[in-house]
Amino acid sequence: MSKKPEADSEGSWYEDDFEKIDRVGSTTTPRRDDLGVERQIKDWEDESSEEKQFSSHPESDRQPLPVVMETASTVMELLYWRNLKQSGLVFGSFLLLLFSLTQFSVVSVVAYLALAALSATISFRIYKSVLQAVQKTDEGHPFKAYLEVEMSLSHDQMQKYAENAQYYINSTLKELRRLFLVQDLVDSLKFAVLMWLLTYVGALFNGLTLLIMVVVSMFSMPVVYEKYQAQIDQYLALIRTQVNSVVGKIQEKIPGAKRKAE
Repeated sequence: MSKKPEADSEGSWYEDDFEKIDRVGSTTTPRRDDLGVERQIKDWEDESSEEKQFSSHPESDRQPLPVVMETASTVMELLYWRNLKQSGLVFGSFLLLLFSLTQFSVVSVVAYLALAALSATISFRIYKSVLQAVQKTDEGHPFKAYLEVEMSLSHDQMQKYAENAQYYINSTLKELRRLFLVQDLVDSLKFAVLMWLLTYVGALFNGLTLLIMVVVSMFSMPVVYEKYQAQIDQYLALIRTQVNSVVGKIQEKIPGAKRKAE
């Protein structure tokens, strides 16, 4: 470590010589922490303004937040029947609700469900009260543990859900704009064919019937695919090859439908 030169008789420092030493480089080795901080600052400064805006604004086209990943993981566990009781309860509840909606209006279904829940809770509360009076016990409210459970959403949770909803809404709007304004002719034609097929589907089934079919498929197809994955992938590869072949022939015949080479 270089020693700072002494002052001369006039009180001035040998600044020129000392600056030369600093210019050549100090013999001291910077600390690892300082190097890490300097590197992080340099990396941040090297980022473009667009990247900074991308990382600081949730409404940009970034990937969903971790809360969405956690929700997706829970949904996948239900669809793959990892817990038979939970999956069966959710599946049965959805089917009961949808079948009820086919017979009654939404208002009636909501009212009947509320009455059924209230009948069960009120009956249980009266039963426990009578049992406590007969046995002369002081157990308190039967639903006390559930009443004390915190059910309010925090500000951070609300912000996360709002950011995730904003992400999906923005992505959907941009995709619809791209399809309807024909940014890519092939994708717009595929979307048109899909809408044309949906007109026939809508003529055969109503919305509730389609929802019932979707729910049954969601709780059955993942399990079937997991069990027969090899055979299904083989048939899907054949179908994908045929579809790509037909799409390629259509692209060759339609002017301007050929994709640009990336």
